[in-house]
Amino acid sequence: MKLDVIKLDAGKSGSIDLADEIFGLEPRADILHRVVRWQRAKAQAGTHSTLGRADVSYSTKKIYRQKGTGGARHGSRKAPIFRKGGVYKGPTPRSHAHDLPKKFRALGLKHALSSKAATGNLIVLENAEMAGSKTKDLAKAAKELGWKRVLVIDGAEVNENFAKAARNLEGIDVLPSMGANVYDILKRDTLVITKAGIEALEARLK
Repeated sequence: MKLDVIKLDAGKSGSIDLADEIFGLEPRADILHRVVRWQRAKAQAGTHSTLGRADVSYSTKKIYRQKGTGGARHGSRKAPIFRKGGVYKGPTPRSHAHDLPKKFRALGLKHALSSKAATGNLIVLENAEMAGSKTKDLAKAAKELGWKRVLVIDGAEVNENFAKAARNLEGIDVLPSMGANVYDILKRDTLVITKAGIEALEARLK
């Protein structure tokens, strides 16, 4: 697969050959769905908590006699049936993370990259470097390029000036190549990868 390479000033800078085994796959929704679910489950805090019968602060004394009251037999105020009693089998803090094979996660990333390439929402940038870190300069360039909801993936490290300029811009997120993931790629309308990012991703996924 061949794509044009552009510069930040919207000028052309030649073309690049993309590996078909990474950018030319037929995207499968089931693979993408499984990887996104794994990512979101891993990120879930899991801090939900309730007080059980053993955690509620009440006396353990029998609340009234067993017989002769005309009511049901009860022993403890901590029972779930009473107001402010313990919750029966309520949620407790836990991890929601589950395992997903490394090869499957890599396959999911390939399908995410291929889905952007297939829909024409993949842009290859010469480099994501700026002389200064002015947000207005990057905002102007993004407007000229038609970028709205964009994820920019750079090489091993992100240019410091570019990262600072993008920090205050809504809709533009920047990641190094090792931070590239399925959820962030699918969440944005457009995926922009620098030439250094392409090389790093191909080395990582081949």
